[in-house]
Amino acid sequence: MSDLIKMADRFDNIIKKHELAKYTYSLSESEKQEFNIEHGDFKLLRTVYSNNASIKVFLGARMGSANGTDVTDEGLEALIADATAAAESSPEDPAHDFAPDQGKHERTQGAVEPDLDRFIERIEEFLDTVAKEYPRVRILNLGASHDKWTWLSRNTNGTEFLETAGSYSFSIEISAAEGDATTGFDYTGIIAKDLDTPFIERGDIRRSIESIDASIYPETLEGEFMGSLVITPACTEDFVQMLIGNYASSGVVIDGTSLWLDKVGEQVSSDKLTVSLKNEDDRIVLSDLATGDGFLAENATIIEKGVLKQHFLGLYAANKTGRPVVKNNGGNYVLEPGDTPLDDLIAGIEKGLLLGRFSGGSPGTNGDFSGVAKNSFLIENGKIKCAVAETMVNGNLGDMFKNIRGISKELVCNGSSVMPYIAVDGINISGK
Repeated sequence: MSDLIKMADRFDNIIKKHELAKYTYSLSESEKQEFNIEHGDFKLLRTVYSNNASIKVFLGARMGSANGTDVTDEGLEALIADATAAAESSPEDPAHDFAPDQGKHERTQGAVEPDLDRFIERIEEFLDTVAKEYPRVRILNLGASHDKWTWLSRNTNGTEFLETAGSYSFSIEISAAEGDATTGFDYTGIIAKDLDTPFIERGDIRRSIESIDASIYPETLEGEFMGSLVITPACTEDFVQMLIGNYASSGVVIDGTSLWLDKVGEQVSSDKLTVSLKNEDDRIVLSDLATGDGFLAENATIIEKGVLKQHFLGLYAANKTGRPVVKNNGGNYVLEPGDTPLDDLIAGIEKGLLLGRFSGGSPGTNGDFSGVAKNSFLIENGKIKCAVAETMVNGNLGDMFKNIRGISKELVCNGSSVMPYIAVDGINISGK
């Protein structure tokens, strides 16, 4: 940490020579201790160190930015020159700005110093467990690392943020095979601040393994029907991100294409749905000390019991549109659970899918989406019947979240989000 402060003081002295009236910058240094396992064999063990510097320069209503990895005096000089040149050539836009003085804040979070011996033990334990309990499952790739970093930001309004953080990350890419039969692939992962729990019991790792194991002999659906989806937590997070991006994000509010443009304070989804961006939550391993705009980060609720509370706008979009800024970088999604057990959600479905993964393009402006259901299972008369092959699902994001029939009481916490299962109606499902 002291090295980064010295680097910042050095950067300040370099900046003074350029007599810049308004700027904001950040510096970081990181250390990654990385393991990689392919097909059960340790292939890589390495430590990677890196530095990064970025600066935004404001010349009146013009803004320019630059970033790089060279933190020598010459590298920082070049960074300032590049950002200044970018500002001089950019169009005037008074919406560019950063937060007023937020004071000075310093903190440490997560697992800063790793226990590498225990980390390796947990990895080997995971591989042994999968081999014994799920012999048909293949670990195509396993990535695990401990990441530690220190980040510092200063600006001409007087704000200073300084943070040191660390975490363990663990991710897998898996398939399954028996004889000549094979599945497609699936992937999942978690981040953690401790090694107290076996990896297979974290997040949705065991569920993903059981799902791929049960997918070896899929059946092809015939025809097309209007049905329901029970969406797994990882897939739910993907759809929620699409929902916010499509209807409530900076870009669609600035260009006026959001169908929720004038819906703040109104019901936009089922009253079962509450979507928050949690900066402080015990289930979230790492949170942001500050936003990219220089605000001290806060929790933000976007939808509460179906009511749109605010659009998810950064400072530029807020200044551009005259709407409130959200002091949150995004991510760390938390959906409130329902009161229905997952088994009961499934039992209530006449015909539909347990949707494990969705592969499709971005939704249209009106929210229409279409894609392939991956790692998914047919539900009939309240029972999971079989895995399904290359089945299409089509619907509308806005309508889908209005047609929530239930949200599970079970939650999956992967360290960066907290998600339930969601059951929705009115989805077009088509097979061969």
